[in-house]
Amino acid sequence: MARRKDKLSLGAFLLFTGHHVAAWRSKDASDSQTLQDFVQFARLAEDAKFDAVFLADQVGVKIDRLNAASRKAHTGVYPFEPLTLLSALSVVTSRIGLVATVSTSYNEPFNVARQFASLDRLSGGRAGWNLVTSTDASAALNFNHDGLIPHADRYARAEEFADVVNGLWDSWEEGAFLRDRADGRYFDPAKLHVLDHRGRHFKVRGPLNIPPAPQGRPVVVQAGSSEPGKALAARTAEAIFTAQQ
Repeated sequence: MARRKDKLSLGAFLLFTGHHVAAWRSKDASDSQTLQDFVQFARLAEDAKFDAVFLADQVGVKIDRLNAASRKAHTGVYPFEPLTLLSALSVVTSRIGLVATVSTSYNEPFNVARQFASLDRLSGGRAGWNLVTSTDASAALNFNHDGLIPHADRYARAEEFADVVNGLWDSWEEGAFLRDRADGRYFDPAKLHVLDHRGRHFKVRGPLNIPPAPQGRPVVVQAGSSEPGKALAARTAEAIFTAQQ
């Protein structure tokens, strides 16, 4: 297929303090960090015909940097957990995609598959998952680790994690839910697929207990720049972030 040259997709990266580390010091910066601030951001992006809004995330406060960094940036403190925030934004928007960062290092596939499937249904098929492996040692200390998980182990886990999530999203074929009141058949068992995954990192039977959303499954986004990261992105992602400095 020939590459289209007449369309540019735009995404808005909503970082609540602004992308300059000292942006919060501006007299025009918001001090409230409320839901209404993000509602305004999302609606502005949607009205401007952006394709998606994106939320980064961390799950640890960089305590070792607080003395130096507290005068500049947020050091890992966020006003909202991203899936919760995007669920709220799904109600006040109607067209724009909603992409959240969730780590494969410190979550379980079934929970992540279920959460994004739920957001996808709430939003009418507008959810996206930014699949990351966490590189922050402060986050590891919050999830039963004594330090950062080695790079190779993080990506081996991420590869399997992605496979399990995608398998769970494929639990139900199109038309599986009959809801036939006369015959008393809620779904067609022939269109149900039990994953029954058993791997190095995860044992997940399935199926996912949420029906698919209109788009079938959420969009997967990835941002790895290492060789394993690029391989994971090439195999799993539909959109790729890259930052070259």
